[in-house]
Amino acid sequence: MSTLIPEGAGRLAFGSAIGWGALGALVAAVPALWMWGFTVDDALISVRYARHVATGIGWRFNSHGASTDGVTPLPWPVLLAPFARAGALTVLGRAKAIGLCVWVATGAVLGRSIGRRASPAWARLATLIATAFSVPLAAYAVSGMETAIATSFATFAVLARSPRAVALLAGSAAAFRPEMAPWAFVFSSAIAAVAGGELGQGRHAGEDMHRKVASTIVCGVLSVVPFGACALVRVCVWGRPAPLAMLAKPGDVSYGLAYAGAATFVTVLPILVVAPVAVRRSPRAAAIVLAALAHACSVVIVGGDWMPYARLFVPILPSLAVAAALLSEHANRVATAFRSLAAVSLGAVLVSGGAGGRRVSRDRQVLIAAARPLLADARHVAVLDVGWVSAATETDIVDLAGVTDPQIAALPGGHTSKRVSAAMLLERAPDLLLLYAPEGLPDGLLAGWRNATFRGAVEARLARDDVIARHFAASSWLPLGEKGAGYVVLSRRDSDP
Repeated sequence: MSTLIPEGAGRLAFGSAIGWGALGALVAAVPALWMWGFTVDDALISVRYARHVATGIGWRFNSHGASTDGVTPLPWPVLLAPFARAGALTVLGRAKAIGLCVWVATGAVLGRSIGRRASPAWARLATLIATAFSVPLAAYAVSGMETAIATSFATFAVLARSPRAVALLAGSAAAFRPEMAPWAFVFSSAIAAVAGGELGQGRHAGEDMHRKVASTIVCGVLSVVPFGACALVRVCVWGRPAPLAMLAKPGDVSYGLAYAGAATFVTVLPILVVAPVAVRRSPRAAAIVLAALAHACSVVIVGGDWMPYARLFVPILPSLAVAAALLSEHANRVATAFRSLAAVSLGAVLVSGGAGGRRVSRDRQVLIAAARPLLADARHVAVLDVGWVSAATETDIVDLAGVTDPQIAALPGGHTSKRVSAAMLLERAPDLLLLYAPEGLPDGLLAGWRNATFRGAVEARLARDDVIARHFAASSWLPLGEKGAGYVVLSRRDSDP
């Protein structure tokens, strides 16, 4: 009952297992290093919380503000805190290095496990190549976020032998990524249900069924314990079980459907498990695919995500590689070859077009360096993208998206469209207001800033507000990247109190 990985004909010699493990490590390391320059703004939000925890300020985004639940993966700042006694960009680099190391170690175990399968060597190799070509997997391994940790827990859950170990590891993944709770529950329950093989006969059949049902219930409960513990902490500290991000970014099912559909292709690996006949012959692969479908439904319900590269699908991708290796033991070889060719070809195309994300860290560093002198004397700064601003200044930040601010999070609107009024903003007394214009300024002139195209509805509304125009004046332009985008910096007029 405790052995979920078959130990028979598919096992390779020790030396070959090491070779497959080394190949798995390379499959993880090389693409991740290629994407080292990628990050997202939210990574610096977690960094700020971790730095404040490490320096004794406490679990708060603004050092002079209240404690807020601004980090969805609740354990992540705790894990990062021992490395957080440094500047924000230094801590971000350390977080990226942690993610890289965790993913490379996970990749080595993943490669060794795939290498042990009894399927054709070319099929196993194609699975690893497709994994290497999954740009989202590589990008979020080094994004500086918690994704690599969640991915590692999910991968080890799929590879674990004991059903209870499966449940605890899957549940740990859900502690870092709450939308994975359905995945953890479905996979843990399914593995417990199929563990132990066929039922016995007569009286023993009844006993076996009883034990199997009991094991399924226990494992299902265990899988939600880490997630439940995080929810309990949130209730006790902030009065709500769900992360603040769920309030700040209300789900849109239509967007979630589009997100899940696109993620199925851009992550590449789901293509390898579209094998309806073979999946019925491998209970373990069926459990992985069933859990992946549950996760897709969860992502649809929460409304997807605004970050690039299908972030919410990343933690389950290595499990799909395992399922692909299992299925290739049972599937028609021509069908396996077709799926492998489709996945690898699509991955190669996406790699060639996915290089833009490699410049994000560099562009952010240039932006932060340029912003520091402008923000140095500000007491409060209002902005939608609070992550990079938190790396440029230690001052308090008014979060126009509400990700770190419960009052703004409770306002109507989505992530970039919170109904922040001019009166509410002025009550927060920001010295500076930063508005992002993805297409730059009309004619490149700061004087025309009110006619610029702004990214978020909240930014566009504030830019057109006459009250804001009376209290703020455009003082500078902060370029971001090489395509003309940037931030209009509005300074509080001297006549204001």
